[in-house]
Amino acid sequence: MEMSVVLPQLGDTVKDSISGFEGVVIGITEWIYGCRRCGVQPKILHDGKPIPAEWFDSPQLHVIERNGEPIGKDPKAPGGPRDDRASARKDPTR
Repeated sequence: MEMSVVLPQLGDTVKDSISGFEGVVIGITEWIYGCRRCGVQPKILHDGKPIPAEWFDSPQLHVIERNGEPIGKDPKAPGGPRDDRASARKDPTR
């Protein structure tokens, strides 16, 4: 199954697929050999103080919201996995 990749942009709300860390992208760095890292600042406070931002490799982040709109499946669209081979099946003959 092929998944579309949505690269995080500044201001996106993202979630780390490994640790579950969630927050807003506040910085993006690109390195000479292709490494792209995003700084993520949580929206929540701990004891009334901001939690420090953490940096993650871009591919392990999933974009949850962009411009305040949820990213993902259209709730009106029908869903479920589709077998690509189904379209290649022939109608039964009699």
